[in-house]
Amino acid sequence: MSNWVDATVKTITWWTDSLFSITVNADVEPFKAGQFTKLSIMDGDKRIARAYSYVNAPDDPNLEFYLINVVDGLLSSHLAKLQPGDNVLIERRATGFFTLDEIPASEQLWMLSTGTALGPFLSMLQQSEVWQKYQHINLVHGVRLNDDLSYQELINTLLEAHPTQLNYIPVVSREQAEVGLHGRITDMIANKQLFSHVGLNATPENAQFMICGNPQMVKDTTELLIKQNYQRNRRRTPGHITVEQYW
Repeated sequence: MSNWVDATVKTITWWTDSLFSITVNADVEPFKAGQFTKLSIMDGDKRIARAYSYVNAPDDPNLEFYLINVVDGLLSSHLAKLQPGDNVLIERRATGFFTLDEIPASEQLWMLSTGTALGPFLSMLQQSEVWQKYQHINLVHGVRLNDDLSYQELINTLLEAHPTQLNYIPVVSREQAEVGLHGRITDMIANKQLFSHVGLNATPENAQFMICGNPQMVKDTTELLIKQNYQRNRRRTPGHITVEQYW
């Protein structure tokens, strides 16, 4: 059996000139929230494939992915031209360990993302496990511009459903933030403003951090947290920091 299956495009949603979401229907194997699969096209006899995390909850038959249309990108430029009814290839089996069952229980869960790395966190927040495992859940989304803050309808629905449990903190770096904070996630952690903004005191005794996005942000944020006495989370030696790089 081939690990690649046909996926039929259901919807394309453009958030900005470069950010878009694609929803497809396909017969794929069950996956965990936070895992990724691959989308691909054939260019002659050459396969062009890239990994993308699921945005949808695992029990949702509509498979959704959040993408950036990279100028001259080998795959994203093709995906950006798709229309409802078109076909694209999807890997049948998902992979990855950036999942809640790998994260120790704690009072606080900090979901730190940049750009389209918001996607896997939205998948996690649409299932029940996360709400049962953590008392305070903090969704942090670092972007350049206010217009890059996508999925506001879904986020507001989650906030309405969990008003005392969920905090949403946008961090806008290149213009004054209309909501949330102005600057970079690393700055907000270094000066503790991220924590004071929501009135929480994060410590190694009460907090877990999941970090996903730009590799430099992931590296810098991890180093900052280690300096604050947090440790990397490993199966043999549970800690506080779990990461996923997005390219």
